[in-house]
Amino acid sequence: MAKINWFPGHMTKALREMAEEVKNVDMVIYVLDARAPKSSLNPEFVTIIGAKPILYVLNKADLVEKESLKPIYIQLKRDNTEVIELNSTESGAIKKIEPIMTRLCKEKLDKYKQKGFKMNLRALVLGIPNSGKSTLINNLCGVKKAITGDKAGVTRGKQWLSLKNGFEVLDTPGTLWPNITNQTTAINLAFIGSIKNEIVDMGELAVDFLSFCKKHYFANLQEKYKITDNNLTAIEMLDQIAKFKHYLLKGAEPDYDRTCFAIIDDFRKGRLGKIMLDV
Repeated sequence: MAKINWFPGHMTKALREMAEEVKNVDMVIYVLDARAPKSSLNPEFVTIIGAKPILYVLNKADLVEKESLKPIYIQLKRDNTEVIELNSTESGAIKKIEPIMTRLCKEKLDKYKQKGFKMNLRALVLGIPNSGKSTLINNLCGVKKAITGDKAGVTRGKQWLSLKNGFEVLDTPGTLWPNITNQTTAINLAFIGSIKNEIVDMGELAVDFLSFCKKHYFANLQEKYKITDNNLTAIEMLDQIAKFKHYLLKGAEPDYDRTCFAIIDDFRKGRLGKIMLDV
């Protein structure tokens, strides 16, 4: 796989705006993809967040085994931080998040209460592209207010939105960092759709994914594609999957383009079962 890096101009602007807006919020909601939580951590956000309280949302947690999230809990849990597992497409997320927001900002809320003021919390929502930030916000709002999509780069500008409990959140564009030096991280980001399909070789990506699954999740390939021989190479698996799906060209030749896109799409949509990339 050739070196992967994707940092379009709007992300530079987004980072600059986040650094300005963070001064106006009480806390940060940091959305991570539970399938690649460590790869989802953007080093550029560290300086932006500073000392603000953080709620880490391990989104799409239904797509991994609960046990596999323990290491990231240990890494993230600190004073002034909370970690929660969530599936942002399920209703009722506000009931899980509201008490945590209140708890993280309790000192500030109590201070205002003593002065006789009612304070509505404001939160900055950030994360890498396609992590599910906007879907989460729409869930919290109870109606569709934020723009969503199943590919990277849908949200381009900031959006202040009011939640059902009176809290306010600022949706921000999914943002990567200028130079992804760790290519394992880059490939994981490409697997989950945080890097645009157009800038990666989907054939190489599918082969890399099959190689990963062969080593760590062969049972998932058996279940989905009826592959029984773990001695097959990734290319041989690709041939078998093309035949299994009947993705064939004239002369019964495998349609590799269609098959490669289908494999990655099966993973992203959860059709391949529960898979944790940051093993």
